[in-house]
Amino acid sequence: MARSSKNWDEDDVRINKSREFGATNKAKPRTKDRPDYSKAKTATIIEVDRGRVQCLITEDKNSAVITAMKARELGKKSVVVGDLVSIVGDTSGSEGTLARVVTVLPRKNSLTRTIDDHVNDERVIVANVDQMAIVIATTNPEPREGFVDRALVVAYDQGIKPIIIMTKQDLGSGDKFLETYKDLEIPVFKIDKNSNLSDLRSMLSKKITVLLGHSGVGKSTLVNNLLINSKNKPAGHNDESTYRETGDVNEVTGRGRHTSSSAIALPLSSTFAGENFGWIIDTPGVRSFGVAHIQPSRVIAAFPEFAEPVSMCPKNCSHNEESCVLNSWDKFNDKNHARLASLRRVLSTK
Repeated sequence: MARSSKNWDEDDVRINKSREFGATNKAKPRTKDRPDYSKAKTATIIEVDRGRVQCLITEDKNSAVITAMKARELGKKSVVVGDLVSIVGDTSGSEGTLARVVTVLPRKNSLTRTIDDHVNDERVIVANVDQMAIVIATTNPEPREGFVDRALVVAYDQGIKPIIIMTKQDLGSGDKFLETYKDLEIPVFKIDKNSNLSDLRSMLSKKITVLLGHSGVGKSTLVNNLLINSKNKPAGHNDESTYRETGDVNEVTGRGRHTSSSAIALPLSSTFAGENFGWIIDTPGVRSFGVAHIQPSRVIAAFPEFAEPVSMCPKNCSHNEESCVLNSWDKFNDKNHARLASLRRVLSTK
């Protein structure tokens, strides 16, 4: 039978042993001291594989590939290829060593997408890139304006220079498709697996370029051909880890099969100080590339020739409606009209 609270005595009081006077197991007081990361080194993430990352010390041009783990407080999806991070621990790169990523430095930009245009499901693919190479094929699979337009929206929004690379020129010209983008003045490279890539390599030199494309367009073949002259890989890279597996297109669906399962940054030169040194980041083939998270005003801001009329537009103007000042601006020339028409078509993908 339960005793009434009015009948409690000292035997009914439960004592916290850790709070007893003189207790030997007294809890340690919390401290405001934080770990000292003043000697942390800055590194660039070149590959992410579940709980481990591969990185290179930024200030060490002869650095080996270092394996590191992410600090728990950073979270599961806190690090992507291209990130600049602070690392501590064993940074020698020796076999069996493990460093620790403790900080992700601010990103200058990021390539992000939403899944099926759900604005709250934004995913970062890579970070801190200079250029985006949109890889499409003349056929098998057919090029899609919707995909290219969405990629351009992200590029313009993040200040990333877009490039179009059209593969499989031995199967068709693709000129009619490319005509759509001529007014946007995007560099275009038309290639096949036997093409001379010297002009493309020159465009990629001294830059960090992310390759983006559907499965089956020949992206992995392109990567391998770009790397074929890079005989001396950084320590830790070998032929199996550096070169990408190639695949084909499913004859039933017309879509490519995934051959790359994760993003990876690969050096375009045999030495980090080389004249043509640069990085390409190969990404898995994409099938869903939503841009619901991007505001149209941020995209059109990438076109300085429209800055004056845009500044006079109504608040929250989509720049594709009757009240938009761009419709009545009297300083347009033929070239500006063409570029605006192309830009508005790109914006209409949102």
